[in-house]
Amino acid sequence: MVTTLPVFLSTLLYAGVGIVVFVVGFIILDLLTPGKLWDEIEKKQNVAVANFAGAVAIGLAIIVAAAIHG
Repeated sequence: MVTTLPVFLSTLLYAGVGIVVFVVGFIILDLLTPGKLWDEIEKKQNVAVANFAGAVAIGLAIIVAAAIHG
């Protein structure tokens, strides 16, 4: 399968937008939860918070993928 330049550039654009939406979603999640999310996971080894953040990451990834796919 041969890809053309416009298809490649649009793929890069969608990937960039998806990453930005993903990062903004995690920033919003961190603002909505009490305390600092990364400190709870890394320093305090809070497995429940890590599971919650992982579930949110999967949910955001599904939403971004569905929006890109159409």
